[in-house]
Amino acid sequence: MLRTSLLAATGVIALLPSAVLAQDAEESFGGAKGADLSIEAMEPDGSDVSIGRAGEHPADIARYLLANGPGAANLSPDGETIAFSWDVTGQSELWVMPASGGVPKQVTFKTGVSAPVWTPDGSRLFYAADRDGNEQPGYFTITPDGKEETEVLPAARGDFRVFGDFASDGSFVYASTARGAGVFDIYRGTMTGESELIVESELGLIPESISPDGKYAIVTETVGEDADNLYLLDLATKEMTTISKPPVDDRASHTVGGFEWGENSEAVYFSTNLGREYSALSRYDLGKDDIKTAFRPKADVENVELCGPGGSVIAYTENHNGFDRLFIRSKDEGLQMTVPKLPDGNYTLDCEGGADPKLMVRVNGWQTPGELWMIDPLVGTAEKIMEANLAGLDPARLICPRVVRYDARDGLELQGLLYLPEGAGTGENAPPVVFSVHGGPTAQSQATFDAIAQYHVARGVAVFEPNVRGSTGLGRTYTTLDDRENRLDSVRDLVDLKNALAADGLIDGDRAAVMGGSYGGYAVNAVLAEYPGEFAAGVSLFGVADWVTALEIASPALKASDKIEYGDIEEERWREYYTVNSPIRKADQINVPVLYSHGVMDPRIDIMETETMVKTLRANGVPAPFIRIPDEGHGWRKLSNQLFYFRKQAEFIEQHLGLSEEQ
Repeated sequence: MLRTSLLAATGVIALLPSAVLAQDAEESFGGAKGADLSIEAMEPDGSDVSIGRAGEHPADIARYLLANGPGAANLSPDGETIAFSWDVTGQSELWVMPASGGVPKQVTFKTGVSAPVWTPDGSRLFYAADRDGNEQPGYFTITPDGKEETEVLPAARGDFRVFGDFASDGSFVYASTARGAGVFDIYRGTMTGESELIVESELGLIPESISPDGKYAIVTETVGEDADNLYLLDLATKEMTTISKPPVDDRASHTVGGFEWGENSEAVYFSTNLGREYSALSRYDLGKDDIKTAFRPKADVENVELCGPGGSVIAYTENHNGFDRLFIRSKDEGLQMTVPKLPDGNYTLDCEGGADPKLMVRVNGWQTPGELWMIDPLVGTAEKIMEANLAGLDPARLICPRVVRYDARDGLELQGLLYLPEGAGTGENAPPVVFSVHGGPTAQSQATFDAIAQYHVARGVAVFEPNVRGSTGLGRTYTTLDDRENRLDSVRDLVDLKNALAADGLIDGDRAAVMGGSYGGYAVNAVLAEYPGEFAAGVSLFGVADWVTALEIASPALKASDKIEYGDIEEERWREYYTVNSPIRKADQINVPVLYSHGVMDPRIDIMETETMVKTLRANGVPAPFIRIPDEGHGWRKLSNQLFYFRKQAEFIEQHLGLSEEQ
């Protein structure tokens, strides 16, 4: 049955016109061959977008997408100035503003700008910029007044880079694939453009942080999607000392909280789940063999920041079911200090200023798409210095997700965040639902601002963001439960969660759609193929169709972790396994409409993966509309593309969940 179906589909595909490829092959990496323009697809056309009037409810989807606030932010070394990314212009740019508050000033004016990093003397901002999401960036600096910009390292074809940290002399370490071996090695660069390979890697080494005295760097080595090994690199001798390298079956993460050095470079502070379920605040003393642990809550410790006179204060967050909690303690005594009340959501921290410390907190929560707060960590007072622009939305109408838990059919407790429309009924009156599956797979649905979820909820559609097995934030063991042969167990979790929510009367299980991007896009393809009839429609953004081809041509950013998460595709056992257990092999069982989309410049998942699903479903008589975006990579960065795509997605979902215009 399966073999016949695949042969039939292949025969139809062979009758299509010869492929016309739209992309310079020399600019393609991670296996991308360019888009097949013979496939009928929608593309953004730059037409005007109507956004309705402020105060209307439900608001047009454009207003939810236009609601925004500051992105990744960093304090200057003296604590006086904040630099941050912000896409208010329609694309991410760098901005600066006084830490005391004031009017932000835009300092960059180009596409693809990443988060800013201050140089050690605070005189310049360092940033990376790539070409339309191809993830092969050049490195640049610019003065905070925006008047002087310098190219430090030009972008190069095939050179994927991950910035590490600055040394006090202005040199920096970074990871790069420039050697051509398809793995990340460690390089040391200078502000005048020199670069030296200092450590070669077999899989993927990433420099994380340089000690204040400039002698050492913390280095991690990827071990699957959810773990890493930890090393100390002597920058003079180029020798690496192992800090933590547990067996693969007992692997651990050491990077969830970042790395903070003691003032005299004698120790480094971080968070690790080594030997436990949740990441705990820990310390490694140079020259010692052990890692000391301080606080061990039943939640992951994240965002570790050391600051104050002599590094006397330590700040960090705890992740409780996708909602963050902020803690400030005296480093030596461990005494908890006063913490101001902040809005619900996800926090990122940065503390600078030496003897007069300033703790900056960026808040992204269900009711705010981004705010900046300044806290005096010694006193515990706080001031909001930049608030989000809600684009005319009424914050009182935004919905806080509720944490729900249900047992899977094998008894494992699953978790997720449920957004219910205001006044939603139950049982026969329960609302339709959209399942929004996160990528990763080692990621977590958290209580951040979700424009698409809030739009659908306002229109009377529930949104459920599941954390199926394999997700982070729910313990180390939980994160490993989808590895290799267990991949389809996490796909089955989607069905179990849908049926449990319906049995509780919270959703209409007969009117359920499933959507997701990247790994979430794979999950959509997989659940529709493995469990036909469970969902009424699907939305798959840049997802995997065939694990054999996807793993063969994965970009360097993925290959280092794929062997443990999925198995080594070069081994016959895994090739045979995924030849059977890939969505494309069971695509003949997909019998509901699926909206597909992909960026032509995607270096992580080849656009061919989506094209294969589109052609196969169409050949089988299943509606498969396709949105192709020429100037995007792995996700939509540009506002114009977001406005085009998400309007089409919303229309598709509402059509197939039976919503009327009045709703």
